[in-house]
Amino acid sequence: MGVLNVTPDSFFDGGRYFDPGKAVARGLELAGQGADIIDIGGESTRPGSDPIPAEEEVRRTVPVISALRKQTSAFLSIDTTKFEVARAAVDAGADIINDISALRFEKEILFLAANQQVAVVLMHMQGVPKTMQVEPSYTDTLAEVKGFLVTRLAAALQAGLGRDRIVIDPGIGFGKRLKDNLVLLNHLSVLDDLGCPILIGPSRKGFIGKLLDLPPEDRLEGTIAASVMSVARGAHVLRVHDVQSVRRAVRVAEAILGEEETTGGLEEPGRYVC
Repeated sequence: MGVLNVTPDSFFDGGRYFDPGKAVARGLELAGQGADIIDIGGESTRPGSDPIPAEEEVRRTVPVISALRKQTSAFLSIDTTKFEVARAAVDAGADIINDISALRFEKEILFLAANQQVAVVLMHMQGVPKTMQVEPSYTDTLAEVKGFLVTRLAAALQAGLGRDRIVIDPGIGFGKRLKDNLVLLNHLSVLDDLGCPILIGPSRKGFIGKLLDLPPEDRLEGTIAASVMSVARGAHVLRVHDVQSVRRAVRVAEAILGEEETTGGLEEPGRYVC
């Protein structure tokens, strides 16, 4: 899953693709690098960020989705918590709703996804982006994150979504301490019995910065390490800015994990999706 932020203020690439033409070109570049999914977001959810009106989010994202839908066969995902934005994005051709609130903030999204039979990503987050990194705390990180995802999965199934259209995400960096992120990444197998693909979004995030004492622009190696370890622990989807680099690393990790004979092509489809 390639990250495409159509925002002026995202923590790593804010402003780079705020222009719709640049955003479309970047989306096509991500697809060319091997992204199976392009995740388009119009509102920054970095720690401390404020929400923006739905109308502005639609204005930023829908033209990009419409243009990409005509030019690529990659799956398109809308990264939003708002019903109005999700509806406009699906109408424009989005295949997936990636909701950091796990469809809690605006529950109409649940029924939109069920009625339109689009896929959803249910993510765990403690708090909201504005305050989520202000002293987050857990008694049992794994149990609490899993319990939340179990509850949201049940809500999605009850609304009529098929399990085959649901992806779960433990929410790396969203209301988590450094140790919470590390524990979750190292014990992804606790989510296996939920029966859904697991998405991990480690790309250039703050926990890598804390470990390496580096700013976002210097966190590629840390992102690759976190991505490879996520695959080793059972992740199925990786949400990253650097699709080509991560995909190459994962291809090698996949071959080692599966003890597969290499066939000489990085373009060979594998189990893991970037």
